[in-house]
Parts: sequence; C-alpha cells; structure tokens
Amino acid sequence: MNYPEAKVMQAFSLYTMLARDGIADKEYVQLYMGEDDIRSLIERFASEVDCVIVRTSENLYMIPKTRLSLFHVSNDWIKRTYLRSDSVNADIYLLYFATIVLFGSFFDRYNSQEQTLQFITLADWVGVMNERISYLQSHDEEELIEREKEFSYNWRAIIDKWEDMDDIKETAKRQTGNTISRLSFIDTAKRFLMSEGLLKEIGNYEVTITEKAKIIIQRFFMDASYNNNIFEFIYAEEETKDASN
Repeated sequence: MNYPEAKVMQAFSLYTMLARDGIADKEYVQLYMGEDDIRSLIERFASEVDCVIVRTSENLYMIPKTRLSLFHVSNDWIKRTYLRSDSVNADIYLLYFATIVLFGSFFDRYNSQEQTLQFITLADWVGVMNERISYLQSHDEEELIEREKEFSYNWRAIIDKWEDMDDIKETAKRQTGNTISRLSFIDTAKRFLMSEGLLKEIGNYEVTITEKAKIIIQRFFMDASYNNNIFEFIYAEEETKDASN
C-alpha cells in the first residue's frame, strides 16, 4: 500500500518518540485515532521491532511483545537498577512472580475482564504472595520440575527465595531499606512497577494499577496465547474452591 510522504514522515516522527520515550501524550492519541494511514504505519513500525501499540485515553505506549524485542527490559538492567548487588536470576523470577500475583489480585485471579479491586496494601500483597507460594509448595518435586519445562519459570527457585526471606513483623516504613524481608522485596517490586508506569501509590502503603497496566493485563496477561496458561496453574487451587462453592 502506498502512503503519502507527509503521512509517512508524521508516522515516523511519532514512532521515533515512542522508541525513545515509550510514551506519547494525548495530542498523539488523537492523531493516532484520527488518521488511519498513520495508525497503520505506526503499528507496522512497532511490529518490526516486536512491539505493540497500547492506547489509553491520555497516552500511547509502545510495549515490547516478546523478549526478542530490542526494547525489552533486560534481566541484567533490572538487577543493576532495582535489586541487591548480590542478586541472582532467582530474584528476577520472584520479581516477575510478584507482578503476576499482584495483577491477579486486581482482577479476581483473572476470572474477570474488569478490575475488581481498587487498591492493595503492601502487607496484603505479601499475604497473597504467601498464599501462592504455599500453593506451589503443595506440588511434589517432580511436578514442579515438569511445570518448569512447560512454563519456563523456575518454581523451585521462586519458593526457595521467598522462604529464605525473613518474615519480620515490622512496619512497612522500617522494612523498605536494606532489610532482607518479604515486605522490603515487595517494596522493590512496587518501585520497579511504578517506574514502568504500571503502578501508583495512593498513600498509607496502598497502591493501585494504572490505566496502562489495566489495558496490558486485559489485552495480554489474560490471553492464553501470551500467558501460556500460567495463571490457570498459579490459581488452580482457587478455581477448584470456587467450583465447589
């Protein structure tokens, strides 16, 4: 399909902004929605680098679609920026797991396409993590090994990392420093997700997801072709309880 040169240049200018900043404001949302040619070009440009365009009412975002994308955040960068100097891959696995559990909390364990929880405290986030780790521990070693092959998640490392952390009964304020505790790790996960524009603080150690996060969860996290049924595995126990009730 042939596009007018002016449209191509407008689309390329917008793509350059998204590639540089990952976000464009409301003015560009209107351009993206109002110009079919520009929208088509932007989506083609993004596809070429394994990314997708996500639109909210206020912003456009370019999101890496696969780990092969040049724009995907690397594990090494996460370690250097957010985790402790002695962190290992297991810390990354746990960070991803904490993110999945958090998102599941806001969407009723992925049973609903609509957000069912308005906010969560960091302490409650820890509590839900405890529940999901306990569920993982209910599986025998052989099944976890088999599930690791299926999902490419090291479930045993996630369990061990969480269990090794001190479950100290302190206030969130005292545990957000260098203390190796479950609450301090969740605080780290919070800061990472906030930096990615997926989470925001609302006070009293409470957080809520952003519109960007909501759209990503609905569009990708709930799609089995993207999540590889990982959520069904993590929340299988809860699904069984709901069915029996």
